[in-house]
Amino acid sequence: MLAGLRVAVTRSVDRAGALLSALAADGAEPVLVPVIDFEVADNDALGASLRRLAAGNYRWLVISSITTVRALKQWCGSAGISLAALIPAATKVATIGPTSVAVLEAEGVRVDLAPADAQSAAGLVGLWPSFTADDGGNARVLLPQSNLAEPTLARGLEEKGWDTEAVTAYQTVDYPAEPARRLTAMLAHATPEPLPLPDHQGSYPLLTPAQAAGEVRTGAINAVVLASGSAARRVAETMGPLPESCLVIAIGQPTRAEAERLGLRVAATAAHPTPDGIVAALAGAVQTSKPSNTGDKK
Repeated sequence: MLAGLRVAVTRSVDRAGALLSALAADGAEPVLVPVIDFEVADNDALGASLRRLAAGNYRWLVISSITTVRALKQWCGSAGISLAALIPAATKVATIGPTSVAVLEAEGVRVDLAPADAQSAAGLVGLWPSFTADDGGNARVLLPQSNLAEPTLARGLEEKGWDTEAVTAYQTVDYPAEPARRLTAMLAHATPEPLPLPDHQGSYPLLTPAQAAGEVRTGAINAVVLASGSAARRVAETMGPLPESCLVIAIGQPTRAEAERLGLRVAATAAHPTPDGIVAALAGAVQTSKPSNTGDKK
Protein backbone atom coordinates (compact mmCIF):
# COMPACT_ATOMS: atom_id res chain seq x y z
CA MET A 1 0.00 0.00 0.00
CA LEU A 2 2.81 2.43 0.89
CA ALA A 3 5.43 1.11 -1.54
CA GLY A 4 7.85 3.81 -2.64
CA LEU A 5 6.43 6.44 -0.29
CA ARG A 6 9.17 8.36 1.53
CA VAL A 7 7.84 9.31 4.97
CA ALA A 8 9.37 11.73 7.48
CA VAL A 9 8.87 10.61 11.09
CA THR A 10 9.27 13.59 13.40
CA ARG A 11 9.31 11.62 16.62
CA SER A 12 12.26 11.78 19.01
CA VAL A 13 15.03 9.29 18.29
CA ASP A 14 14.26 6.95 21.18
CA ARG A 15 10.52 6.87 20.50
CA ALA A 16 10.59 6.26 16.75
CA GLY A 17 11.59 2.62 16.42
CA ALA A 18 8.20 0.92 16.33
CA LEU A 19 6.75 3.45 13.89
CA LEU A 20 9.77 3.28 11.57
CA SER A 21 9.49 -0.51 11.50
CA ALA A 22 5.72 -0.46 10.90
CA LEU A 23 6.10 1.94 7.97
CA ALA A 24 8.90 -0.11 6.44
CA ALA A 25 6.89 -3.32 6.86
CA ASP A 26 4.13 -1.74 4.75
CA GLY A 27 6.53 -0.81 1.97
CA ALA A 28 7.29 2.81 2.87
CA GLU A 29 10.77 4.35 3.00
CA PRO A 30 10.84 6.02 6.43
CA VAL A 31 13.35 8.70 7.34
CA LEU A 32 13.89 10.02 10.85
CA VAL A 33 13.60 13.79 11.30
CA PRO A 34 13.70 14.47 15.05
CA VAL A 35 12.42 17.97 15.72
CA ILE A 36 11.95 17.82 19.49
CA ASP A 37 13.82 16.21 22.37
CA PHE A 38 13.42 15.98 26.13
CA GLU A 39 15.43 17.11 29.13
CA VAL A 40 15.09 16.41 32.83
CA ALA A 41 13.14 18.93 34.84
CA ASP A 42 14.07 20.73 38.05
CA ASN A 43 14.81 17.75 40.27
CA ASP A 44 14.03 19.67 43.48
CA ALA A 45 10.40 20.41 42.57
CA LEU A 46 9.77 17.01 40.98
CA GLY A 47 11.58 15.21 43.80
CA ALA A 48 9.50 16.94 46.47
CA SER A 49 6.27 15.87 44.73
CA LEU A 50 7.46 12.28 44.25
CA ARG A 51 8.51 11.98 47.87
CA ARG A 52 5.00 13.10 48.86
CA LEU A 53 3.67 10.48 46.46
CA ALA A 54 5.77 7.76 48.12
CA ALA A 55 4.48 8.92 51.51
CA GLY A 56 0.89 8.31 50.40
CA ASN A 57 -0.22 11.92 50.18
CA TYR A 58 -2.09 11.60 46.87
CA ARG A 59 -5.30 9.74 46.07
CA TRP A 60 -4.42 9.54 42.35
CA LEU A 61 -1.33 9.68 40.15
CA VAL A 62 -2.09 10.73 36.56
CA ILE A 63 0.51 9.86 33.91
CA SER A 64 -0.46 11.75 30.79
CA SER A 65 2.25 10.57 28.37
CA ILE A 66 4.81 7.84 27.80
CA THR A 67 7.55 10.46 28.09
CA THR A 68 6.29 11.15 31.60
CA VAL A 69 6.90 7.48 32.42
CA ARG A 70 10.49 7.86 31.23
CA ALA A 71 10.95 11.03 33.28
CA LEU A 72 9.66 9.39 36.45
CA LYS A 73 11.76 6.30 35.80
CA GLN A 74 14.87 8.45 35.37
CA TRP A 75 14.21 10.20 38.68
CA CYS A 76 13.61 6.84 40.37
CA GLY A 77 16.91 5.55 38.98
CA SER A 78 18.77 8.45 40.58
CA ALA A 79 16.91 7.82 43.86
CA GLY A 80 17.66 4.09 43.88
CA ILE A 81 14.02 2.96 43.69
CA SER A 82 11.86 1.38 41.00
CA LEU A 83 8.85 3.18 39.58
CA ALA A 84 6.54 0.43 40.84
CA ALA A 85 7.96 0.72 44.36
CA LEU A 86 7.51 4.50 44.33
CA ILE A 87 3.71 4.30 44.06
CA PRO A 88 1.86 3.22 47.23
CA ALA A 89 -0.66 0.42 46.89
CA ALA A 90 -3.46 2.75 48.02
CA THR A 91 -2.71 5.34 45.30
CA LYS A 92 -4.69 4.85 42.10
CA VAL A 93 -3.06 5.39 38.72
CA ALA A 94 -4.69 6.84 35.60
CA THR A 95 -3.32 7.30 32.10
CA ILE A 96 -4.57 8.24 28.63
CA GLY A 97 -4.87 5.04 26.63
CA PRO A 98 -4.00 1.38 26.00
CA THR A 99 -0.45 2.10 24.82
CA SER A 100 0.37 3.93 28.03
CA VAL A 101 -1.30 1.15 30.01
CA ALA A 102 0.97 -1.42 28.36
CA VAL A 103 4.05 0.71 29.06
CA LEU A 104 3.14 1.13 32.73
CA GLU A 105 2.26 -2.52 33.21
CA ALA A 106 5.65 -3.49 31.78
CA GLU A 107 7.17 -1.36 34.54
CA GLY A 108 5.11 -3.22 37.15
CA VAL A 109 2.57 -0.41 37.65
CA ARG A 110 -1.13 -1.25 37.91
CA VAL A 111 -3.45 1.13 36.00
CA ASP A 112 -6.91 1.82 37.43
CA LEU A 113 -8.38 4.17 34.81
CA ALA A 114 -7.72 4.84 31.12
CA PRO A 115 -9.96 5.74 28.16
CA ALA A 116 -10.16 3.18 25.37
CA ASP A 117 -11.74 5.33 22.66
CA ALA A 118 -10.89 9.03 23.12
CA GLN A 119 -7.23 8.49 24.01
CA SER A 120 -6.46 12.02 25.15
CA ALA A 121 -6.59 14.34 28.14
CA ALA A 122 -10.22 15.16 27.28
CA GLY A 123 -11.04 11.46 27.07
CA LEU A 124 -9.63 10.85 30.54
CA VAL A 125 -11.49 13.83 31.99
CA GLY A 126 -14.69 12.43 30.53
CA LEU A 127 -14.20 9.21 32.50
CA TRP A 128 -13.02 10.86 35.71
CA PRO A 129 -15.35 10.57 38.72
CA SER A 130 -16.54 13.67 40.51
CA PHE A 131 -15.16 14.11 44.02
CA THR A 132 -17.59 14.09 46.91
CA ALA A 133 -17.10 14.37 50.67
CA ASP A 134 -18.09 10.70 50.92
CA ASP A 135 -14.85 9.79 49.12
CA GLY A 136 -12.90 9.97 52.36
CA GLY A 137 -11.53 13.49 52.31
CA ASN A 138 -8.38 12.98 50.20
CA ALA A 139 -8.97 14.81 46.93
CA ARG A 140 -5.30 15.21 46.00
CA VAL A 141 -4.13 14.28 42.50
CA LEU A 142 -0.50 14.40 41.32
CA LEU A 143 -0.09 15.31 37.65
CA PRO A 144 3.55 15.20 36.45
CA GLN A 145 3.80 16.48 32.87
CA SER A 146 5.71 18.40 30.23
CA ASN A 147 6.51 22.07 30.68
CA LEU A 148 4.41 22.63 27.53
CA ALA A 149 1.37 20.63 28.66
CA GLU A 150 -2.02 22.17 27.92
CA PRO A 151 -4.21 22.91 30.97
CA THR A 152 -7.03 20.63 29.71
CA LEU A 153 -6.35 17.80 32.13
CA ALA A 154 -5.59 19.79 35.28
CA ARG A 155 -8.53 22.12 34.68
CA GLY A 156 -10.91 19.24 33.96
CA LEU A 157 -10.02 17.40 37.17
CA GLU A 158 -10.33 20.58 39.22
CA GLU A 159 -13.77 21.20 37.74
CA LYS A 160 -14.76 17.77 39.06
CA GLY A 161 -13.76 18.77 42.58
CA TRP A 162 -10.24 17.34 42.77
CA ASP A 163 -7.20 19.15 44.21
CA THR A 164 -4.75 18.76 41.33
CA GLU A 165 -1.04 19.41 41.74
CA ALA A 166 0.67 19.77 38.36
CA VAL A 167 4.46 19.50 38.40
CA THR A 168 6.90 19.67 35.51
CA ALA A 169 8.44 16.22 35.03
CA TYR A 170 10.41 17.02 31.87
CA GLN A 171 11.22 19.83 29.48
CA THR A 172 10.29 19.61 25.79
CA VAL A 173 13.08 21.28 23.81
CA ASP A 174 14.24 21.66 20.22
CA TYR A 175 16.30 18.70 19.05
CA PRO A 176 18.95 17.91 20.16
CA ALA A 177 18.75 18.20 23.93
CA GLU A 178 21.74 19.27 25.98
CA PRO A 179 23.63 15.99 26.53
CA ALA A 180 24.03 16.47 30.28
CA ARG A 181 20.29 17.09 30.74
CA ARG A 182 18.86 14.72 28.15
CA LEU A 183 16.16 12.27 29.18
CA THR A 184 17.82 8.89 28.72
CA ALA A 185 15.74 6.37 30.71
CA MET A 186 14.70 3.39 28.62
CA LEU A 187 11.34 1.68 29.06
CA ALA A 188 10.84 -2.03 29.67
CA HIS A 189 8.23 -1.84 26.88
CA ALA A 190 10.69 -0.24 24.42
CA THR A 191 11.20 -1.82 21.02
CA PRO A 192 14.53 -3.63 20.60
CA GLU A 193 15.35 -2.75 16.98
CA PRO A 194 18.40 -0.52 16.34
CA LEU A 195 17.71 3.18 15.85
CA PRO A 196 19.70 5.89 14.12
CA LEU A 197 21.31 8.03 16.82
CA PRO A 198 22.84 11.51 16.47
CA ASP A 199 26.36 10.03 16.20
CA HIS A 200 25.51 6.80 14.41
CA GLN A 201 23.90 6.05 11.08
CA GLY A 202 21.53 3.21 11.82
CA SER A 203 18.93 1.35 9.81
CA TYR A 204 17.09 4.47 8.59
CA PRO A 205 18.28 7.81 7.20
CA LEU A 206 18.60 10.59 9.78
CA LEU A 207 17.86 14.10 8.46
CA THR A 208 17.91 17.54 10.02
CA PRO A 209 14.71 19.60 9.65
CA ALA A 210 16.50 21.77 7.06
CA GLN A 211 17.47 18.73 5.01
CA ALA A 212 13.93 17.36 5.27
CA ALA A 213 12.47 20.71 4.20
CA GLY A 214 14.60 20.57 1.07
CA GLU A 215 13.42 17.05 0.27
CA VAL A 216 9.79 18.05 0.85
CA ARG A 217 10.14 20.93 -1.60
CA THR A 218 11.62 18.69 -4.30
CA GLY A 219 9.02 15.99 -3.74
CA ALA A 220 11.56 13.49 -2.36
CA ILE A 221 9.56 13.29 0.89
CA ASN A 222 5.90 12.46 0.27
CA ALA A 223 4.48 12.46 3.80
CA VAL A 224 5.19 13.83 7.28
CA VAL A 225 3.99 12.19 10.51
CA LEU A 226 3.25 14.51 13.45
CA ALA A 227 3.25 12.72 16.80
CA SER A 228 2.56 15.73 19.04
CA GLY A 229 1.53 19.36 19.04
CA SER A 230 5.14 20.25 19.86
CA ALA A 231 6.30 18.43 16.73
CA ALA A 232 3.67 20.26 14.68
CA ARG A 233 4.98 23.60 15.90
CA ARG A 234 8.58 22.71 15.04
CA VAL A 235 7.62 21.38 11.60
CA ALA A 236 5.73 24.59 10.85
CA GLU A 237 8.74 26.63 11.98
CA THR A 238 11.49 24.64 10.25
CA MET A 239 9.90 22.87 7.28
CA GLY A 240 6.87 24.92 6.32
CA PRO A 241 5.05 25.76 4.23
CA LEU A 242 4.44 22.18 3.13
CA PRO A 243 3.08 21.66 -0.41
CA GLU A 244 -0.37 20.10 -0.75
CA SER A 245 1.22 17.05 -2.35
CA CYS A 246 2.94 16.26 0.96
CA LEU A 247 0.55 14.22 3.13
CA VAL A 248 0.51 15.32 6.78
CA ILE A 249 -0.63 12.64 9.23
CA ALA A 250 -1.55 13.52 12.83
CA ILE A 251 -1.36 11.02 15.69
CA GLY A 252 -4.60 12.29 17.24
CA GLN A 253 -7.16 15.08 17.32
CA PRO A 254 -5.20 17.44 19.64
CA THR A 255 -2.18 17.21 17.32
CA ARG A 256 -4.41 17.76 14.29
CA ALA A 257 -5.98 20.83 15.88
CA GLU A 258 -2.58 22.34 16.63
CA ALA A 259 -1.28 21.56 13.14
CA GLU A 260 -4.31 23.17 11.51
CA ARG A 261 -4.01 26.20 13.79
CA LEU A 262 -0.50 26.59 12.40
CA GLY A 263 -1.74 26.41 8.82
CA LEU A 264 -0.66 22.84 8.08
CA ARG A 265 -3.08 20.88 5.90
CA VAL A 266 -3.70 17.55 7.64
CA ALA A 267 -4.57 14.70 5.27
CA ALA A 268 -5.57 12.16 7.94
CA THR A 269 -5.69 11.54 11.68
CA ALA A 270 -4.89 8.17 13.22
CA ALA A 271 -7.93 6.50 14.76
CA HIS A 272 -5.56 4.98 17.34
CA PRO A 273 -2.26 6.61 18.44
CA THR A 274 -0.21 3.51 17.65
CA PRO A 275 2.21 2.62 14.83
CA ASP A 276 -0.48 0.50 13.18
CA GLY A 277 -3.00 3.32 13.57
CA ILE A 278 -0.65 5.82 11.96
CA VAL A 279 0.16 3.45 9.08
CA ALA A 280 -3.55 2.87 8.49
CA ALA A 281 -4.22 6.62 8.47
CA LEU A 282 -1.43 7.19 5.98
CA ALA A 283 -2.65 4.35 3.75
CA GLY A 284 -6.13 5.87 3.75
CA ALA A 285 -4.74 9.30 2.89
CA VAL A 286 -2.73 7.84 0.01
CA GLN A 287 -5.82 6.12 -1.36
CA THR A 288 -7.89 9.30 -1.07
CA SER A 289 -5.22 11.41 -2.77
CA LYS A 290 -4.99 9.20 -5.85
CA PRO A 291 -6.49 10.86 -8.94
CA SER A 292 -9.78 9.45 -10.04
CA ASN A 293 -9.94 7.59 -13.34
CA THR A 294 -13.70 7.95 -13.66
CA GLY A 295 -13.78 11.38 -15.28
CA ASP A 296 -15.58 12.09 -18.55
CA LYS A 297 -13.78 10.90 -21.66
CA LYS A 298 -13.89 12.87 -24.88
